[in-house]
Amino acid sequence: MELKITNLSKVYPGGLKALSNVNLEISNGMFGLLGPNGAGKSSLMRTISTLQEPSEGTIFLDELDVINNKEEMRKVLGYLPQDFGFYPKVSADDMLHHFAILKGISNKAERKEVCDALLHQTNLYEVRHRYIGDYSGGMRQRFGIAQALLGNPKVVIVDEPTAGLDPQERNRFHNLLSEVGENIIVILSTHIVEDVSNLCNKMAVMNLGQVMFNGKTTEALDLLKGKIYEVIIAKEELADYRQQHNVISTRVAEGKIVVHVLSDTLPNAKFKAIEGDLEDVYFSYINSK
Repeated sequence: MELKITNLSKVYPGGLKALSNVNLEISNGMFGLLGPNGAGKSSLMRTISTLQEPSEGTIFLDELDVINNKEEMRKVLGYLPQDFGFYPKVSADDMLHHFAILKGISNKAERKEVCDALLHQTNLYEVRHRYIGDYSGGMRQRFGIAQALLGNPKVVIVDEPTAGLDPQERNRFHNLLSEVGENIIVILSTHIVEDVSNLCNKMAVMNLGQVMFNGKTTEALDLLKGKIYEVIIAKEELADYRQQHNVISTRVAEGKIVVHVLSDTLPNAKFKAIEGDLEDVYFSYINSK
């Protein structure tokens, strides 16, 4: 399968340009869509999932014209939005059966088999009779994946799925997504670099509605080889360093500021060259001058 997005733009009423000439080709496996809040990720996900019309451009899933055949796309789509609504006083088992009926699985025996299998896959079978409102955040996200997998989708979209999860639940969710993404297209939209680093070998970086990078994560890292330098400075020096250098990120460590700079050459003797990681890739596109 291949999802091909060509020259896609979206302008909202009032003139806000959420997407600007987006071009992506996404094949089977995990694909990371990385960018800050407001980058246009959710607008792109909503357009792919047929929840809104683009202003310009096309989307094809192999030969299927997604924009002009919304119902056909919805039959092969699983979607876990950033804000996943649920009925708090309904059990996971009853809720999943309800979603299965909406997906067209009308045969009761078949529906039970499908729902039980998904609850096992998401490690929720033993707690299937508990109210969803009593689930932890991670359990609710795993239930969200269960409903997204109903109907054997060819494309699954997950929007900011690990925001707010503790490290243990994030690891569980990573393992689940990795398993799901073996044979279908899974688009992981997130601002969390670690999620993409752990799960995806192909990615795009978005900012201000545009695709800043599109390719393999290894290619992104190769682009930064020999170009990331680090220096530790006092807080009061930071403003001067921002003026003098291409600062892409800063963090506090033991009362000092650790500064990462993007440069073709050693900025000065105070800096040391370091091996850039995916976080440096992200910040180089988001914060670089």
